[in-house]
Amino acid sequence: MLQEESDLSLVIAQIVQKLKGSTLYAQLERQAWASLQRPEIKLESLKEDIKEFFKISGWEKKLQNAVYSELSVFPLPSHPAAPPEHLKEPLVYMRKAQGSWEKRILKSLNSMCTELSIPLARKRPVGEQKELLNKWNEMGTDEPDLSLFRPVYAPKDFLEVLINLRNPNYENGDSLSFRTHLGLIQVPLKVKDIPELKEFFVELGLTTGQLGIDDSTQVPPELFENEHVRIGQKVLAEQDSAAAQQYIRQGSPTALRAELWALILNISSQPEDILYYEQLKTNVIQHDLLVDSLIYKVLLCFSRDTSVLGHFAYNSASPPKSYIRGKLGLEEYAVFYPPNGVIPFHGFSMYVAPLCFLYHEPSKLYQIFREMYVRFFFRLHSISSHPSGIVSLCLLFETLLQTYLPQLFYHLREIGAQPLRISFKWMVRAFSGYLATDQLLLLWDRILGYNSLEILAVLAAAVFAFRAVNLMEVTSLAAAEAVLADLSTLKVMPLLQIFLFATVT
Repeated sequence: MLQEESDLSLVIAQIVQKLKGSTLYAQLERQAWASLQRPEIKLESLKEDIKEFFKISGWEKKLQNAVYSELSVFPLPSHPAAPPEHLKEPLVYMRKAQGSWEKRILKSLNSMCTELSIPLARKRPVGEQKELLNKWNEMGTDEPDLSLFRPVYAPKDFLEVLINLRNPNYENGDSLSFRTHLGLIQVPLKVKDIPELKEFFVELGLTTGQLGIDDSTQVPPELFENEHVRIGQKVLAEQDSAAAQQYIRQGSPTALRAELWALILNISSQPEDILYYEQLKTNVIQHDLLVDSLIYKVLLCFSRDTSVLGHFAYNSASPPKSYIRGKLGLEEYAVFYPPNGVIPFHGFSMYVAPLCFLYHEPSKLYQIFREMYVRFFFRLHSISSHPSGIVSLCLLFETLLQTYLPQLFYHLREIGAQPLRISFKWMVRAFSGYLATDQLLLLWDRILGYNSLEILAVLAAAVFAFRAVNLMEVTSLAAAEAVLADLSTLKVMPLLQIFLFATVT
């Protein structure tokens, strides 16, 4: 009990500290001072009166949403004596593996820099700045010549690193239960089984109404949809982030999705947010980075955004450093490169592409993407033991297949078509680029609703279950890949429901 109270006090203190540096804190302070001029604010009941004013004026709700947003991304409290790296990743061998992987990425980036004789960063000439500014709105419609550039790494390179991960404590005398795992991932992490997944994803049950399913055993689809839209409008009117997150577990109506996601992520386009985006855009126009050739448009601004560095406090990765020429190793001459600390990989733009269907205002689109990244997507390309980390997702996927579809799993393994070699690219991109857009957005509804990426592994297993009959007939990896080459016709919610609640027990 004392430990719980201590943990709660620590969390409260850290959230208060973080909010003190926010725009909201300054706004609340101004509103509090302004409220002193109101006749209903009495000196003898000052504290209670200001609280009541905040409640009536809607500022209390904004503060609640900000706290809820922080709690959604906040790591679990660690022992006060634990070093900062434990907050990033508690397992030493995971931290070492991530460090080695980062060195490999930097080597690849530096090699490209040397081969092409292109500096990591340079100030653009005035003429080039004007040209870039003039064609800013057309960017993404033209096709620049990037034939000389190669991706710093691709998902398959990352998978090989994960396959070779080992816990040194388990080299000898590992537990019997873990020795029976015949997948590619050979690290002993705790992942959910089907009963635990059913409990976690209880709102996806067969008796619960869902958007994205054509028929329901309880209520006709059109009646459910009409009522669900009505409730969604009420949730938006209340401006309650927690209620929106619960609501979206049953899917979001298309017309409400953009606003609901923004509410869950606590994003509101204030004038200062628009100004911040314009400043990032100016930085792009003034300076050219080598990584600009690996990304485009919104992601150019993302690469310059130093606020993204904050997520490295709970990310197992560390931002790369670059040094002023001739000052290698001297920390006072070090800068993070790129400024946001994130080196993009092949397919990185797929994290932002689906959001373009929801948001047309650039600064709003940018804010939503940035928040999605620092909450979720970074976990898909860093090595950690987190339940939503890519290592755990791979292990969960393999465990589900081996446990509940053993014949299929062993067949594919025997013909040299380990299922993870096929599904990894789906999970590392959160299925973006593989599912039809409407289905992808329904899937991402649930990522936000459950504040978890575990549904990616469940869906990957469900896809294999759906195509099991065809896969049992293949005799090679190439043939298995051909069976699973096109996911664009799949309906996400029926697949998930059937796999979790009807197929396996």
